[in-house]
Amino acid sequence: MYDCSKEFNKFYRTEVVLPAKEQNELRQKRKLNIKRLKDGLLEYNDEKKKDYKISEERIQGSMAMHTITQNDENDYDIDVGIVFESDNLDDLGPLATRNIVADALERKTKQFAEVPDVKTSCVRLMYSSKGYHVDFAVFKRYKKNSWNDEYIYEHAGAEWSIRHLKALEEWFNDEIKNSGDDLRKITRLSKMFCKSRDSWKNMPSGLIQTIVCNENLSTGSLRLDEIFYHTMKSIVNRLNIYLEVYAPVDNRRPLVTRETDYQRMKNWKNRLDSSLANLDILFDTECTYKDALNAWAQFFNHSYWNELYSSTINESFSMDKAYDFDDTEEFIEDLYPIYEQYDVTIDCKVSGNGFSAMPILDYLDKLGLRSKKFIPHNFSIKCKIGYTNCPSYDKILWKVLNVGSEAERRNDIRGQIIDKGNEITENSKFFGEHYIECYLIKNGICVAIGHVDVPIGGN
Repeated sequence: MYDCSKEFNKFYRTEVVLPAKEQNELRQKRKLNIKRLKDGLLEYNDEKKKDYKISEERIQGSMAMHTITQNDENDYDIDVGIVFESDNLDDLGPLATRNIVADALERKTKQFAEVPDVKTSCVRLMYSSKGYHVDFAVFKRYKKNSWNDEYIYEHAGAEWSIRHLKALEEWFNDEIKNSGDDLRKITRLSKMFCKSRDSWKNMPSGLIQTIVCNENLSTGSLRLDEIFYHTMKSIVNRLNIYLEVYAPVDNRRPLVTRETDYQRMKNWKNRLDSSLANLDILFDTECTYKDALNAWAQFFNHSYWNELYSSTINESFSMDKAYDFDDTEEFIEDLYPIYEQYDVTIDCKVSGNGFSAMPILDYLDKLGLRSKKFIPHNFSIKCKIGYTNCPSYDKILWKVLNVGSEAERRNDIRGQIIDKGNEITENSKFFGEHYIECYLIKNGICVAIGHVDVPIGGN
């Protein structure tokens, strides 16, 4: 197979993986809407003389698994599990419980164009103009025996049904431990393919793709482009035999049950099969670099490949960066499995040029106008762990990334992930949209990620 691994890996990192800043924006949206729900529930209780309380909240789905991808529509799905105590609900039915959640949300989202949508499996809060939605899956919990530490969870669907709140994410991380991070990469690439055409509206869910990619993951190569190709070929062969998919947890509940589900699976098979045919040229001994780029451009239908292909025809156009620099950035998912089940914030304070230490957001809001919402050069930036609901962790890792053309010109993007203890101190040196992240590691898993943007301006 023609070796496009360098270009393929760059495509994955720059065009498929959601940038850290956007990932953090989704975390903030999730936190904001959980707060709206809790505030609305307090108002509901006061009006209805009730005492409903959320006992637990849990990040779920692609955010917890870190398989969100970039896409032109920015249709980001934020999944949150919210849990009530069974006793707190008395004998309330699943639909009535979802209606209470929708009522509470509506009280605090009157500025939204759409009211919360009560679906069979969740309550959906749609940001029609912002390109994302929040799905609140509703659960209740109870203990079989009072002395037992383990809870039994039931999901509020068409009826109350036992479903382990954390099982899918724990299954995914076990698979990552066993096979490495290739599963996450291939899942992201598969989702990117399934969203590659505007007309492809009827494709299987990310969960189904994740399960099928795991079943068919190729292990015969170290190159990402080869792993992806052979996994996709295996998936087509599998779908030619049977279309059914079963959850790896919850007693293997079927995920393909309706006629629309079967049609999505058929669409995936047919579109993937025909698109893979465009890659046949990669196995031709006469395949050229231009042929390979054109093949991947047809497969992914993405501007990255089209522009790279054009650069081989028009020498005046170049996809190369303005400066040569050492790409030293590291990624936490390459070092640890990620199960982002807790929140963590970074307490970041800046000082310098006669200003005493103050929170970075306060500085930008109150004083940053003078420098167009930027921190000047030669400021001190001190960061430590702020709030976290993680009860314990083994260590804290830090990442400082310098972003922009000036960082590249200086060959100083940094981005290594380092154990620096509880607190780090940096200095603002040059222009750029830099950022700092922290990672809480527990039992060999990254369980929480904190992020703070550090925009640095001119002198």
